[in-house]
Amino acid sequence: MIRAGRQHLVRTLADLAAQRGVGIDRYTRLKPYEAAGFPAPVSSPESRTRLYDGEQVDAYLLGKPVPPLPEPEVEDDGDLLDRRECAALLGISPRSWDIYKNDPALTEARIEAGGVDHWPRHAVKTFQENRPGRDAAATRGGRPTRTGDQVPRDQVPELTAELLDADPTISAATVTARLGVHRDTAQQALTRLRADRIADHIENHPTLTPAEAAAQLGYPAGQVRRAAARAGTVLRARRAAPYLADVATALHRAGWTTEQAAPDVQLPGDDRVVAALVLDVDQAPAPALVWDERYGWRTATSRRHPITKGAVPPPEDEGVRYLTGGITPPPGDVVAALTS
Repeated sequence: MIRAGRQHLVRTLADLAAQRGVGIDRYTRLKPYEAAGFPAPVSSPESRTRLYDGEQVDAYLLGKPVPPLPEPEVEDDGDLLDRRECAALLGISPRSWDIYKNDPALTEARIEAGGVDHWPRHAVKTFQENRPGRDAAATRGGRPTRTGDQVPRDQVPELTAELLDADPTISAATVTARLGVHRDTAQQALTRLRADRIADHIENHPTLTPAEAAAQLGYPAGQVRRAAARAGTVLRARRAAPYLADVATALHRAGWTTEQAAPDVQLPGDDRVVAALVLDVDQAPAPALVWDERYGWRTATSRRHPITKGAVPPPEDEGVRYLTGGITPPPGDVVAALTS
């Protein structure tokens, strides 16, 4: 971090190279900053841009005692923190900070030092205290003010996982308020995360029921009924995975797929396991093959959307054919049924 009142002393590696009268390429090849006694960077260890305190560097080059900086444990509200240090202060990942920093209060407080964005400690602490959803989430239940939909869908699971790690009892309303996403998006992310973790816990403790595993993980009974049910489906999907992979291998060997891709496994409605295998070769007997744990294999007419919506199986007609042989016929029998 850049200590309070020392922003004007910040120097980059380019500044240090110019001070020595050499180019930056030569300076980084020589690496004089790795010599014993050279002052440590004031930037965080993982930062791509090294920043140094100029007063410390000058003292070192003159052979004088290097003046110490305050210990890391000594905090000043005027300290400038980079993105990793801000994230650590809030107890989140740097990627999460990259979203939170778009809050208008933090945008206004941002300071550039040495070409790197920093934020005063007091601004980060104030944001933490007033963070949308911290106190009002349970009663407001809506999106945080001033933020809108700032979180891309692909980042919602990771950010929700961090919130769930910090508070196993967190509700969808709180996730909605913290991340600024739709309530349904928050509920879906929480349900899937809890279901996966319940399934993991049961695999490590096979005698537990989903409800017992949820209780041991600290999940409130009133919030996890759907997650507990989905956890059972997740476990069945994991048990079916080796079999589905074997069928995929057999179809590839038959020359009906160009790649030995893993089946696309889905859990529609959270209560059943369905998998699709696209047959992307022109001479394949069908565009795709679908496996449903209720009735086994059938052909599909669409490569793009082989799994149909709804719980009712599609009727057998032109292009849709249910293969005989039970729920899990041997892979060779699946290939034979397709050619018959």
